[in-house]
Amino acid sequence: MAAPRVLRVLATGPGVVQGGGQGVSPLDLALLRGEAVFETMRAYQGRPFRLGAHLDRLAASAAALQITLPHGLDELVGEAAGACDGGDGVIRLVCTRGTEAELVSSAFAVVTEVPGEHEEARRRGLRIALLTLAVDPLVRAAAPWLLAGAKTTSYAVNMAAQRAAQARGADDAVFVGLGGELLEAPTATVWWRSGQVLYTPALDLGILAGVTRGALVELAPRAGYRVVEGVFSADDLVAADEAFMTSTVREVMPVVGVDGVRIGDGRPGSAAAALQTALRETARSAGG
Repeated sequence: MAAPRVLRVLATGPGVVQGGGQGVSPLDLALLRGEAVFETMRAYQGRPFRLGAHLDRLAASAAALQITLPHGLDELVGEAAGACDGGDGVIRLVCTRGTEAELVSSAFAVVTEVPGEHEEARRRGLRIALLTLAVDPLVRAAAPWLLAGAKTTSYAVNMAAQRAAQARGADDAVFVGLGGELLEAPTATVWWRSGQVLYTPALDLGILAGVTRGALVELAPRAGYRVVEGVFSADDLVAADEAFMTSTVREVMPVVGVDGVRIGDGRPGSAAAALQTALRETARSAGG
């Protein structure tokens, strides 16, 4: 998989290293201890989709880590979106804690192209592997120091989970709790359809409140589907008519198999296709 081309890097704050290129101090606790929060958003036709929702979630993540966000983040994102030249792109906004000597946060935005391989993956659908997350999800949700639902840069476990799934012949992973509760993918929300009902794990389980997840909750009724959030097991997923995952960069991505078991007829389903179209139309509209 080829890395997407970097279009531009912008940075601001007291920890920013100036000179030939912009970067963050090597003593920043974001690098030394993973103490940073971030948001990834897509720009459609040069406009960030649901910027307000992303900045609200960034603020909630920062509050969980007791990081004070720098001012002017919306302007920074706006400048980053300008690097898309009116086209589509991916904007990653990162806010760091700062150094131990000066706990003042810095921020930077990295703008890249949308990875080209996602459309091919959407056509064929993903195969996923279930991996047990060795915690009780309800306990995790009730323990603020475990940072459930916070979007931090400490993604090493998530990336290790994806590699473990790929080693088993899958494309991605989905976490399950100690009691077998379906949770989320390392970088996405999991969904499935039975009849005209869409199911997805509840946020009370301590999973990330995906911005694209929120968009689909709004779009699904318009497409003729009812949304049910709750506590579900792998059996519910495997018995579904179709399944898919949602994320900012991959949008709506069909899932065709779980641990070698085919879901539905083993092909991308109609709900995923309809919701992908609705999401794109919404994102590209003036009100998106």
